Amino acid sequence: MTDLRPDDTSSKKIVALGGGHGLYATLSAARRLAKDVTAVVTVADDGGSSGRLRAELGVLPPGDLRMALAALAAENPRTRMWADVLQHRFRGTGALAGHSVGNLILAGLTEVLGDTVLALDEVSDLLGIRGRVLPMAPVPLDIEADVSGLEDDPRVSRVIRGQVAVATTPGKVRRVRLMPPDPPATPEAVEAIGAADLVVLGPGSWFSSVIPHVLVPDLLAALDRSTAPKVLVLNLAPELGETTGFSAERHLHVLSQHAPDFGVDYVLVDSLSVPAGGERDHLARAAARLGAEVVYDDVAESGTHAHHFGKLAAALGSIVSSRDGTAPTTSRREGITSWP
Repeated sequence: MTDLRPDDTSSKKIVALGGGHGLYATLSAARRLAKDVTAVVTVADDGGSSGRLRAELGVLPPGDLRMALAALAAENPRTRMWADVLQHRFRGTGALAGHSVGNLILAGLTEVLGDTVLALDEVSDLLGIRGRVLPMAPVPLDIEADVSGLEDDPRVSRVIRGQVAVATTPGKVRRVRLMPPDPPATPEAVEAIGAADLVVLGPGSWFSSVIPHVLVPDLLAALDRSTAPKVLVLNLAPELGETTGFSAERHLHVLSQHAPDFGVDYVLVDSLSVPAGGERDHLARAAARLGAEVVYDDVAESGTHAHHFGKLAAALGSIVSSRDGTAPTTSRREGITSWP
């Protein structure tokens, strides 16, 4: 499959906020729209290789940052080889087992340079990335959640802590908080949001990758100040654990509960994930409380619960073109060739 890229005249800037595989999908779509794409990444992971390095070295968990770097790597054999190396995970049973090469490189560069953002910029240069990959906060964060359904009395909530615990709980997540509360934002992330021509939030783990961004006061303030169109991309289906049984409407309600004054311009929903009828009416009302219009489009990879990068790029491009009157060339399979 040919990767269609924006032409050299494109000067638009896209900022995508999230974490994990959801952010990887958004970035893979965004780079088909614009050359300058910045990722603002959650830093609360406490599991796997990231959790081990965080606990042992005190660094920001590098896993989601590494994935964002790989998603934005330039399309040439050398940089794609390095992207594959960063994603490579050691096998075996020794001390390195389970660690990704990129996680170790980021941890090492951070120790040598004394700054995570500098380390990320160095790897971005290696991968030929025109934008940046930035942590949403300069300090590691923890997610704390109120969860019901873990006690005999379903009305009783228990507090659980840690991204992995929240993502895998058999209970029902009612509310999440960041620890420490009201954490600082990475200044470069605030600056990037202010300079963006398009801001995209989601898809991803709702309580651990999407909502945390609106719980960082300076990030929320930057989003509120931004005059760029803001698009919230809904997941294709509820996630086991975090959002089991959630409707699309419920996703918007819990986002509003955590940030009552937060608003977006568009909520992008896969056409097949919400059937026509009453459920769409409920979703429209929930979106209106965010000040948003619901846009339905075909954005799913056939037969999966994953977003198709090209289709997502085309959908985002259609939203932008309908707003500013431009008409970028589109392909439903490949994405946008150019965003003027």
